[in-house]
Amino acid sequence: MSGIRILNLTKRFGETLVIDNLNVDIAQGEMIALLGPSGCGKSTTLFAVSGIHRADEGQILIGGRDVTQEPPQTRNVGVTFQSYALYPHMTVEQNVGFPLKVRGEPPREIKRKVAEIAALVRIDSLLHRKPAELSGGQQQRASLARAIIRRPDVLLMDEPLANLDASLRMAMRAEIRRIQRESGITAILVTHDQVEAMSMCDRIAIMQHGRIVQVDTPVQMYRNPRTEFVAGFLGNPPISFIGGSVDAQQFVSGGARIALGGTRAVAQGPARAGLRPEHVTLVSEGGNPATVSFVEHQGREILYDLQLANGDIIRTLQSGGAVLKAGEAVQWHIEANDVLFFDALGDRLHVA
Repeated sequence: MSGIRILNLTKRFGETLVIDNLNVDIAQGEMIALLGPSGCGKSTTLFAVSGIHRADEGQILIGGRDVTQEPPQTRNVGVTFQSYALYPHMTVEQNVGFPLKVRGEPPREIKRKVAEIAALVRIDSLLHRKPAELSGGQQQRASLARAIIRRPDVLLMDEPLANLDASLRMAMRAEIRRIQRESGITAILVTHDQVEAMSMCDRIAIMQHGRIVQVDTPVQMYRNPRTEFVAGFLGNPPISFIGGSVDAQQFVSGGARIALGGTRAVAQGPARAGLRPEHVTLVSEGGNPATVSFVEHQGREILYDLQLANGDIIRTLQSGGAVLKAGEAVQWHIEANDVLFFDALGDRLHVA
């Protein structure tokens, strides 16, 4: 098993710069997510590690070995794709064992290894079936088994759960994480789904315009985003941003005021405040005025959009109590320590 080191990776397609001097270290046995919007370069980074794309500049090391100029077949990586890419005319057993057959291993040894890996991914009862006879989740497991049967140094997954329904995605998130931990393999997951990244991985690398803007554990990245972009990308329901200014130990935005308190010092001047829905509470008095503009029932909780006097919208999640209706006047409150502040460029304003 091996770690991965990417140094100053740059990739262009024609005149288009897709990966811009990217650097990241991935520890042996770690699972990291490359997370970001479409077009940010995350899949291109994955394909550069696999050897499908050649780097224009920089280095890629796997287990300390420079593989930058090596073809895919010598890098010893396993890859799973969104489409699963199973051979339709082969059984699951034949699909899973195909990499070993290509490598020339004896049939008896292939059969033994297929049985072993099939038990790990829980498809041992499906080995006689063809891909068309499998559900989406079963096909994903078969694809995963084929990727790791030859014990690759690293496992690369490109949007592996995108074609599954919501309930199956949840189950497969847990399964892939279990398999990765039990096998001890180093893994990179490419996804645009923040829930996948936060629930499956040890760390997240958020990408924007071909660069990694922050690498951290899911909890730390959620609590301490470095930029407004990162704060806005993580969180469901998403964070709300309101513009205003810091003046005399309070943040003022239209008719809303948030007292910062004596222990919280933010540079005075223009700022944007980020308010996560779970931190915004409704109060009976002494809060900031707002009007309910949207109500969404989410089962256990209710999501309210609150319109402020200046037209800005913030969100709050509430459980229990009377259900509010659109148009009702309310008051809201948030603790100063729960507010994230950003400057005009979107960089985090640190507090003393």
